[in-house]
Amino acid sequence: MAPNFLITGPPDPAARFLCAHGAGAGMETSFLAAVAALLAERGIATYRFEFAYMAARRDGGPRKPPPRAERLMDEYRAAVAALPDGAPPIIGGKSMGGRVASLVADELLAAGRIAGLACLGYPFHPPNKPEQLRTAHLARLACPALIVQGERDPFGTRAEVEAFSLSSAIRLHWASDGDHDLGPRGASGFTRKGNLAAAADAVAEFARSARLGQAKR
Repeated sequence: MAPNFLITGPPDPAARFLCAHGAGAGMETSFLAAVAALLAERGIATYRFEFAYMAARRDGGPRKPPPRAERLMDEYRAAVAALPDGAPPIIGGKSMGGRVASLVADELLAAGRIAGLACLGYPFHPPNKPEQLRTAHLARLACPALIVQGERDPFGTRAEVEAFSLSSAIRLHWASDGDHDLGPRGASGFTRKGNLAAAADAVAEFARSARLGQAKR
């Protein structure tokens, strides 16, 4: 079944961003709504969608836990296929949504279906379980990628991530003193509004550069 897209942005965008949600909340969270609005201001159209387990909750179904990320790969492929015609999009999402996108990114790039990957708060490991890394495929990723990460994200802090062996195709944008939603502590001198705006700048710049790179292939 094709997903129902929640589209935010101009009708003739500079680029499109296909965005999946995190494990525990759907596509209408305040975080994703804020990111989509900020990207719209920068000429990027965001297509949010929900995996079937989350969409079922919206329809009154049982509150089931999310499947393993690997079991959601076909749903992400289907979402890409359901996009209206246009330039290849950037794919990604929040936390788990970005992880699922990263698992299909190389095959979709090779097929000319996407231009790049953008992850918002990548879950490098579960909180308090740094030994359970989810980085093996990121070491060999060929798809141009941007990971926007809070410096103190419990799913992967700056100190942890900078010690990982990640592909040279991946660039990182750090949200100053940010948590998993990029929010800083009150005494840090930084603001959530400022971190979100900087993150949107980074995603918009990356989307435009990835689109140009795709056109040259």
